[in-house]
Amino acid sequence: MSQRYFFIALFLFVLYWVGYLYRPFLTPIFIAILLSLATSNLHMALSRCCKSRAAKATILTLVLAVLFFAPIAYALNSLGTAVNNFDKTTVDKIVDIKNSFSIPEYFDFARPQIEGFLESINSQDITKTILEFSTNILKNSAGFIKDMFMILVFYFFANYYGKELSNFIREILPFDRNSAFFEESANVMSIVFYSILITAILEGTLFAIIAITYGFDGLLYGILYGFASLIPIVGGALLWVPLALYEYANGNTVSAIVIAVYSIVVISIIADTIIKPIIIEYVNDVMIKTPAKINALLIFFAILAGLTTFGFWGMIIGPAITTFFISFLKIYKVLMEEDQDAVLKIKKK
Repeated sequence: MSQRYFFIALFLFVLYWVGYLYRPFLTPIFIAILLSLATSNLHMALSRCCKSRAAKATILTLVLAVLFFAPIAYALNSLGTAVNNFDKTTVDKIVDIKNSFSIPEYFDFARPQIEGFLESINSQDITKTILEFSTNILKNSAGFIKDMFMILVFYFFANYYGKELSNFIREILPFDRNSAFFEESANVMSIVFYSILITAILEGTLFAIIAITYGFDGLLYGILYGFASLIPIVGGALLWVPLALYEYANGNTVSAIVIAVYSIVVISIIADTIIKPIIIEYVNDVMIKTPAKINALLIFFAILAGLTTFGFWGMIIGPAITTFFISFLKIYKVLMEEDQDAVLKIKKK
């Protein structure tokens, strides 16, 4: 056996055990690296006024924690508190609302289905559902917070050692086009990250305004709507539909109509359909040093596929995998063209 094949076999063996050893941390590490790519332009901007690697990594980690992870922690804590305070009185109130709920005439086409659904609602089922929901929140939130903490830790080190790691990867890759690969990947991740962040803040703030107007927790509903807006197709309807139905069930028909119309017109049509593409274009043209040449529709489907396959973190992983795949195809095309040119030169000789 030649030394080359022996080395490859030994390397694959060691690589397997390294992957097995760090398997619980692979997802947080991968997400942290992607987030560091997405915020690489912020890292470069900080380099102009701050020379300390530790300071730059600390600032970026704190910014990410405040903008991205603190709202999630607040929402999980608020939901957990609300579930724990959900007593029998609240259950009885829900049953009373159900009993007094009147089906509008324009829903006559679905009246049997709605009546059947209402009849299925009882205090025992509600209590059981709340207990199951509470258990799932406690179980999932603990793991989610642990993942968030690990992502922040690895994000710090990815920014602290980012330059050394990127230079090392560039040196070991066996082709000369890897700089374009890194640049395009970082640009696409920046577009995804900033557009998601700005859109979530914009739409969450708009929904918080209407929630506060009718006496709800504006901060909680704004955070929930911001994350719900990231879900393609359904989006914010996960929030405004139950809220409008709750107001209608309590006899506040005008409030329900206002919430529905405001959510559809102001948020879904104006903010999501008109302003969101402008935000993506602005991020690509102004905030990114070299605009990425990738179709916005492809990014949309990449986010959708990522959310479907990987859950919450799929909105970051999906576009990353898609970008890497496209970049590898481009590099492969260049390598094939170089090989063809080399063959033609040999034939000419």
